[in-house]
Amino acid sequence: MKEFAYIHDEKQNPSPLRAVPALASFSDDQLDDVLNSSSLLQCEPGDHIIKEGSIDSRIYVLLSGELEVRVGGKKVASITRIGEVFGELALVNQDKRLASVIASTKAVCLAVDQKFLQDIHPREEDPDFHAALYEFVARLVVRKLEATSKRLAEVEKELRVLREAHAEIKPVPSPAPKLKRPVKRVVTVRKPARAR
Repeated sequence: MKEFAYIHDEKQNPSPLRAVPALASFSDDQLDDVLNSSSLLQCEPGDHIIKEGSIDSRIYVLLSGELEVRVGGKKVASITRIGEVFGELALVNQDKRLASVIASTKAVCLAVDQKFLQDIHPREEDPDFHAALYEFVARLVVRKLEATSKRLAEVEKELRVLREAHAEIKPVPSPAPKLKRPVKRVVTVRKPARAR
């Protein structure tokens, strides 16, 4: 994986970022600051963008390619939509990463270091910027919760249909097992021949 400083024309936000509704939380000047504190990651298939259990303070935006999310080595989701944001919980819980994100194809991601943003915009000096930053994360979390709730409702419906179908299937009685009759042995006892 290669990492480069992200350089952009001021006030000219790249189209994948314009497609991220949550970025509407930021004014143009604030978004310029976000982009100026960012870097580009060029990933090859198999590159780890986030490692489960690691601690880092970056938020990511997919600009091209496809990624997969793994927990305990098992694939649990895909990230394929250009402009999709991931890793945003690092801003809220500042804890170990709960999942790994791995490039499944060649991919490019924008990595935003929120700790650097806090350094250039101290909370006490720029509360408006931090309000926009937390609104950004809140919008992302709400969208993901809505998607999760929708998927959960679909799974519950599928489960209900399966249970109903299972209840309608009447078990076919199996034929009674045939009992083996004990084999009667006929024992012939020969009398010894009499001596003459």
